[in-house]
Amino acid sequence: MRILSLASADGLDSVSLDSIAMPDPRPGEVRVALKAASLNHRELWITKGMYPGMQLPATLGCDGAGVIDAVGEGVDAARVGQAVVLYPGQDWGDDDRFPAAEFGLLGMPGPGTLADAICVPADHAIAKPEHLDFANAAAVPLGALTAWRGLVTKGGLKAGEKLLITGIGGGVATFALKLAVAMGADVYVTSGSDESLEKAMALGAKGGVNYKTERWAKPLTQQSGGIDVVFDGAPAGGYKNYGRALNMGARVVVYGSTGGMSFEVNAPEMFLKNISLHGTNVGNLSEFKAMMAFVDKHAIRPAIDRSFALADVKAALEYLESSHGFGKVLIDIGN
Repeated sequence: MRILSLASADGLDSVSLDSIAMPDPRPGEVRVALKAASLNHRELWITKGMYPGMQLPATLGCDGAGVIDAVGEGVDAARVGQAVVLYPGQDWGDDDRFPAAEFGLLGMPGPGTLADAICVPADHAIAKPEHLDFANAAAVPLGALTAWRGLVTKGGLKAGEKLLITGIGGGVATFALKLAVAMGADVYVTSGSDESLEKAMALGAKGGVNYKTERWAKPLTQQSGGIDVVFDGAPAGGYKNYGRALNMGARVVVYGSTGGMSFEVNAPEMFLKNISLHGTNVGNLSEFKAMMAFVDKHAIRPAIDRSFALADVKAALEYLESSHGFGKVLIDIGN
């Protein structure tokens, strides 16, 4: 079968489409014939050696959907033929509050979804929502799970609250917008692109500001009247602007470090307003199941940018790095 392999972290030139033997599921596992996958910036960081816990060689990709075509010992044979979406993590551990030291994702250290097939624990293969085709289903896992945990578990977002999502256009941020709108929150966004702001409005955002505008906290406050929850993947450039727009008891959820690894916090502003700061990453299996059930119930569809064939996955990675716009980049496996 075909796999997207990375033998060394020397950039995209290190990526190759190789052939290996078809894996057999071990006890408790299912084998999924993959129909589609999607890309995250994580794959780019891995090719450059910029991801923690690098383990090479690796098969890339942590988002995927397909059909179970074989089961291991102890798994109900009736699952063969089931259309599924894959939980992107492995070995979360026993504490729902945070992952264990052994936690990792598919596509390093686990097997990757940019391949013809993959073997995963049976309970990690979740029934595909009927309103999503395989391509759209493959766009959901990592981005939507990260957004779900950040908004629900960490942010405690409630209907009617005002949510700020920074850097709209990326996969995680766009899922956060779609999920929050379905939850009944009033969503405001930032972007460096007026076009992305317009697209966010079309998806249900109440307002937005271009973060290239100096002192954009003022128009944000004027639009929103104050923010209750922030979902931020780039606090180094954002917190100093939206800090004063936070309401009493606001929760700031940080899920990334784009633009810098540190940021300043005004301590009196934080404790006098009783602001809470939370870090989050990915999510556990129970959160994944809850997120998928919500996506199914509300018929949520991911925002899609462009699709490539598996044979053209290197071009897809180059596109993600240089030209990616609004939504997910998909990979058609072709099975």
